[in-house]
Amino acid sequence: MNTSITIGQYIPLSSPIHRLDARIKLGLTLLYIVTVFFAQNVLTYAMVFCYLALAVILSRIRVSMILKSLKPLTLVLIFTILINVFYARGEVIWQWWIFKIAWEGIFIALKMSIRIILLVAGSSLLTYTTSPIMLTDAIEALLSPLKLFRVPVGELAMMMSIALRFIPTLTEETAKIMNAQKARGADFETGGLIKRAKALIPILVPLFVSAFRRADELAMAMESRAYTGGDGRTRLKPLKARPSDVLALIGSILYFAACAVLGILGF
Repeated sequence: MNTSITIGQYIPLSSPIHRLDARIKLGLTLLYIVTVFFAQNVLTYAMVFCYLALAVILSRIRVSMILKSLKPLTLVLIFTILINVFYARGEVIWQWWIFKIAWEGIFIALKMSIRIILLVAGSSLLTYTTSPIMLTDAIEALLSPLKLFRVPVGELAMMMSIALRFIPTLTEETAKIMNAQKARGADFETGGLIKRAKALIPILVPLFVSAFRRADELAMAMESRAYTGGDGRTRLKPLKARPSDVLALIGSILYFAACAVLGILGF
C-alpha cells in the first residue's frame, strides 16, 4: 500500500495505545471530539493539544504520519481561513473593495483551523492504532443496546468498518488511474471548469467499475466463508478491558471534564 495514503490505515506496532481496549479507544475519541468543541481559549486548546501529544508519544506513531493525515485538509483550511478572515464582523484593520480584515476574523480563523487540525489528528490516531476487525467489534459492542429495537448492529458495524478500510484502497486506485490517463496524454490541470469536469470522466468510470468489482469480490468471499451477520459470530480475540484500560478511561474522562469546564467558564 502506498505509505502516502494514511486515511483509514492501520499501523501495527506494540505500544500502550495499541494494546488499549478498542471500545475504550473509540469512546475516548468521541469524548475527545466533544472536548475540542468545548475549547474556547489558549489554555483549553493547550490542554487538548497536550493530551493528543501524549497519546501520539505513547502510540509510537511517527509525527510525519500524523502530518500526512492533514494533507487532504489543505484546501479546507485555506477556505476556512479566507472566509473567516475576510468576512467576519469586528474592528476593521484593512479593507479593499468588498474584502476586509478584522482582528475578530483572524482570531476565529485561527481557532477554527486549530480545531479542525486537532479533530483530524485525533481521529487518525484511532485508525492508526486499531485494526479494522477490532474497530468493528468495538462499534458493535457500543451499539449493542440498539439490538433491543431490532437494529442490525453487527451489519452496521461491518459496513462502517469496510467503508473505512476501503478509503485508502480506492484512493490508491484513483492515483493509479490518474497516472495511467496522464501517460496517455490526459490533462487535468489546464482549461476552464467545464473542461476539467469533462476530463474527470475517464477517471470516474473505471473507478466506479473497480469499486463495484471489489464489492462483488468481497461479497463472494464473505458468502463463501458462511458469513451471515453479527448474530452468533465468534471472535478470535474477544474484547476484554484490563485494569490499566479502566484507569486510562477514568483519567481521560476527568481530564476532558476539566477541559470542558474551563472552556465553559472562559478561563
